[in-house]
Amino acid sequence: MVEVPCNPRVLVVTPEVTYLPDRMGGLASFFTAKAGGLADVSAALVTALFEQGADVHVAIPDYRSIFSDGLAPVLQKEFRTIRRKMPDDRIHLAEDRAFYYVNRVYSAYGEENVKLALAFQREVINNIVPRVQPDLIHCNDWMTGLVPAMARQMGIPCLFTIHNVHTVKTTLAYIEDRGIDAAYFWQNLYFENMANQYEEAREAIPVDLLTSGVFAAHFVNVVSPNFLTEVINGRHDFVYPPLKQELANKVKAHCAAGILNAPDPSFDPATDRELVLNYSPKNFVSGKKANKVFLQKKLGLIQDDAAPVFFWPSRLDPIQKGCHLLADIMYMVLSTYWQQNLQIVFVANGDYQAVFRDIVNFHSLEKRVAICNFDFRLEHLAYAAADFILMPSSFEPCGLPQMIAPIYGALPVAHDTGGIHDTIADLDALDDHGNGFLFKNFDSSGLFWAIEQAMNFYNLPKTIKNQQIRRIMKESAETFTHAHTAREYIALYERMLERPLIVENRPNPDACRASFNPET
Repeated sequence: MVEVPCNPRVLVVTPEVTYLPDRMGGLASFFTAKAGGLADVSAALVTALFEQGADVHVAIPDYRSIFSDGLAPVLQKEFRTIRRKMPDDRIHLAEDRAFYYVNRVYSAYGEENVKLALAFQREVINNIVPRVQPDLIHCNDWMTGLVPAMARQMGIPCLFTIHNVHTVKTTLAYIEDRGIDAAYFWQNLYFENMANQYEEAREAIPVDLLTSGVFAAHFVNVVSPNFLTEVINGRHDFVYPPLKQELANKVKAHCAAGILNAPDPSFDPATDRELVLNYSPKNFVSGKKANKVFLQKKLGLIQDDAAPVFFWPSRLDPIQKGCHLLADIMYMVLSTYWQQNLQIVFVANGDYQAVFRDIVNFHSLEKRVAICNFDFRLEHLAYAAADFILMPSSFEPCGLPQMIAPIYGALPVAHDTGGIHDTIADLDALDDHGNGFLFKNFDSSGLFWAIEQAMNFYNLPKTIKNQQIRRIMKESAETFTHAHTAREYIALYERMLERPLIVENRPNPDACRASFNPET
């Protein structure tokens, strides 16, 4: 009898099934600044893997109220997308009253989030893993940090992806009180202090959930190759030292990588429903002019289709996003290019709005600067209207605006850090290379210099400038895709499994599963 090979079965474990982009602020940035949405990435990855033929399953909490009562229409949209693409038996809902009646993915209280995380992981460990019988488990962030320890004890290869670098700690006693048999895999966890004996550690030594995920996983990835390098080289003081050390250990063992996220496919100027005129690289000049004038009229700015428009797409957070650098030089930028009617449009929430409003009011810049709260429709329109976006981030684990903007023909003016470094290169019009304008010194002078470079490009002859924008739009649309990201994950899965993830001419995967023994 000839044995027919089967696709290895992958279980993706994620606490979120949709996303609020980080530039919205509020709950989207709870605990840490999100690089573009864990849930967006999870949903897109699961869908892309399934469409490419992988035997992929997903475990998510059963947020009954959120799914059914219309509190989060975007969440319902993403959930329906996954359900439509995948058979029902591939979506495994972790059932617990802790999830049923909440109206948001995360609570405003840290302790409540720990309870939600442990309830989710209890169901994954006790029920979903035995039911799915995965060949590989892919976990995401601290809310799944115990699962890699269980997977290592069971001999199941486990990938742990870090989207946000902040962590949460709790004790073995509390973990067990929530129904998880932590004694089974406690030696695979990372403790705040040395834990030699189980009883000694049980109540007295906290478990670091995020670092435990890194410590126990067979392979780890973050959402940018360069950000991984920055972390292990000590570039970011906010990274917890044990997490840095464990990531460095994985790198030394050749068990760590960086895989970039990708923008939502809805960011496409050819099909974007929020634009007044859709366009492609072939007709972007007329398309961007129409959207620019419409945005200017809508926001009360000077209506001039030749005016250079700079768009701020990220939340107004001076700690990460560098908005204080722009505040220092905003009037100088506007006055330098006053005759060209240079304009700046903010579509972003954050306390720093007040600072920019004071500058606008003091210098009477209402016709040149618009400050708007985040709005999904306005965000799409601004990408289409803008010539440049501003991203002077002090750090950026991945970043999405710098990938979205070039697809719309808006070129990034950004600090050379993290995921920005991986996705943006200095534009050289003569050499037909690059897609933006980077500054290395994180200060207002560096940002002003980069804006000057952008304006030098803007003032080039139209034939040269338009040729470069057309090239950048095409290259960006081909490069920044979920299909590309999924292929990188597939390659990583195959490396971990030491066999192909997708086997051609395979039978029904359920018909050829190996027997499952939790003790092996």
